[in-house]
Amino acid sequence: MDKTAGTPSTSARAEGATTARLDAAIVRLPDAALVHGLRRDDRGWPSPALALEQHARYREALASCGLAVTVLPADPAHPDATFVEDTAVIVGGEVLITRPGAPSRRGEVDAVESALRAAGFETSAIEAPATLDGGDVCEADGRFFVGISARTNEAGANQLASWLARRGIGCTAIDIRARTDILHLKSGLAWLGGRDLLAIDGFPMADFAGYSIVPVDADEAYAANAVCVNDAVLVASGHPRLQARLEGRGYRTLALDMSEFARVDGGLSCLSLRFRRPPC
Repeated sequence: MDKTAGTPSTSARAEGATTARLDAAIVRLPDAALVHGLRRDDRGWPSPALALEQHARYREALASCGLAVTVLPADPAHPDATFVEDTAVIVGGEVLITRPGAPSRRGEVDAVESALRAAGFETSAIEAPATLDGGDVCEADGRFFVGISARTNEAGANQLASWLARRGIGCTAIDIRARTDILHLKSGLAWLGGRDLLAIDGFPMADFAGYSIVPVDADEAYAANAVCVNDAVLVASGHPRLQARLEGRGYRTLALDMSEFARVDGGLSCLSLRFRRPPC
């Protein structure tokens, strides 16, 4: 059963969404070095060839949702570089470049920042000793949630909150450091549009006052990392109950195989930065 935190709100995206349509995305091809990517659990070695195939299907899905996709070349020096979402937070025509919590990933940001500048964005940056991973940042209808995690520290969450506050945007921190089931906040939380949030169990419901929570069953928890792109929701394939639940609420879903990225703690949102291009 769906759960509402606080005041009930409209659940259908077509009725509740307030943001402008996205029109572009930046992705980065996975490299054969993906087999050396960071991971918490041993789920077997990813196949670089299959990862490339799955990435191609992912890009096709973004394009089918109306996004112009910029593809950055693979980076053999950084095995996790395909997970571009962790390198930046985009708000309107501005970008906050992150400082990833894993030191091995900090060399990933330069190429992404260059691509965002080329797209017309102004950039600022998280400053040491703060760390912030984009996977810990969830935008939800004009408000932000940030996870304090193994990768994002309190200083990083505070710098993000201050940067957003200067733009008149609120930010709520959620401490997930005690959780062993998720790496990033968005490993278990996704905005579906309007006032709908997709979430696994265990988050403090008071933080989501005014949102309608679409629950994810424990054995389908990986699929909580879904991506809403205009009129569709991208979901990881192999999670039929969640897909049916979303479709029952009026969402159009696109199921994608993410097996090889899951082996190195990656999800659907991790593979792209999605945005509306700033005016020229």
